[in-house]
Amino acid sequence: MVAAAVMSVTACTTTRQVADTSFTPPQGDYRLIVMQPDISVGLLTAGGVVEQREDWTDQATANVLQSLRAMHAARGGNAMIAATREESGWDVAEVTDLVRLHEAVGASITLHKYLGLALPTKKNRFDWTLGEQAVEFGRATRFDYALFLHAQDSFSSAGRVALQVAGFLSCAVGVCVMATGGQQSAFASLVDLKTGQVVWFNTLASSVGDIRTAEGADKLVKALLGDMKPGAPVGKPAG
Repeated sequence: MVAAAVMSVTACTTTRQVADTSFTPPQGDYRLIVMQPDISVGLLTAGGVVEQREDWTDQATANVLQSLRAMHAARGGNAMIAATREESGWDVAEVTDLVRLHEAVGASITLHKYLGLALPTKKNRFDWTLGEQAVEFGRATRFDYALFLHAQDSFSSAGRVALQVAGFLSCAVGVCVMATGGQQSAFASLVDLKTGQVVWFNTLASSVGDIRTAEGADKLVKALLGDMKPGAPVGKPAG
């Protein structure tokens, strides 16, 4: 009961979009590729270290792919879901580098647009790119846009739950030292393959959810990609 109380107090999911001011969601006859999602799922130990679980990661990846297929099938349009790097239609090593580049750029966007560490050269601007490598990918595959998704999920071990319970109980005597539990974080980017520019970005942070299940994967995909909004005026988030 105490463990349930801890989780209920901290349960929260937030998303926040940002985009180029001239961005509008793609319409008409365009070709979109959804890159193989970059997923990692692990166990949060008592010491606060996340140990990746391959079986959980594989299950979560399969669930997210299925959710992506269902979403784009409902929307219609000319979209391809790449379940593997090979299905992207380009050299596997180059695709791997591009996915890793997106992870690094996405982490930079999160840090500098959401966490208060604004870069002087990008103040009041949304100006990030995957560069010439993304343009080359577009030329080779003839896709107009690429959608990237990066997600991490973790779940508390029994030892970590015990620390959370102890922290919750300590608050009863006025000394709150709370250990965080498993967390879910993700971001997604839409990249214009003619320019390499990241034209739209959304981030998610949650203390609930489980992408090892189909329902949890559906919720994550819907939260990140279900309502892609046009670019907002400079300095204001899209939502």
